[in-house]
Amino acid sequence: MPIEIPTDLTPELVPLSWLIGEWEGRGRLGSGDEDSEHFLQHVSFTHNGQPYLQYRAESWLTDDDGTRLRPLTVETGFWSLERKQLEADGGPGLVPSDIVPVLKSAEEVEALRNKDGGFDISVSIAHPGGISELYYGQIKGPQIHLSTDMVMRGSHSKPYTAATRIFGLVDGNLLWRWDVATGAEGGKGLEAHASAFLKKVA
Repeated sequence: MPIEIPTDLTPELVPLSWLIGEWEGRGRLGSGDEDSEHFLQHVSFTHNGQPYLQYRAESWLTDDDGTRLRPLTVETGFWSLERKQLEADGGPGLVPSDIVPVLKSAEEVEALRNKDGGFDISVSIAHPGGISELYYGQIKGPQIHLSTDMVMRGSHSKPYTAATRIFGLVDGNLLWRWDVATGAEGGKGLEAHASAFLKKVA
């Protein structure tokens, strides 16, 4: 399936462009074995002309046939190439950026490639219950690997210390896996948390 790049996309989002759009599909909690619960998920990646993608994922617990039983969770965040902030960038807060994108050409974006031939990226994701994650990782073609640099928890949040996420585009479908470490019960390491197979919504 060819990837269509929006004509109004700022140059530094081109490496992330295959994520843009609406995705929906089913997944399994835990390791995905026979006893794992099912869920339905709708994911959107959108852009507004700034050098980041806006991310939102809403999930519902389902029965084995895919019938929704109840809401599961919602997460929202921002995805971007990892680079130094320049004077022309916006922020903090409402401080506006320059009208022209900071990186104006494909050549300037290509200069950000890392030694593995991909691009370093950063992702921030907020969850209900007072939890926020900051991920760093790499996007290389249609593959993304992320690991938490920090997990911020509110005073009443459940234990949660680290996570990794993997995303891949396979035959036009978005596949992902999420492993987490809760730090509960003696400080266990990363364990399978969920995985899903999502199709592009027309």
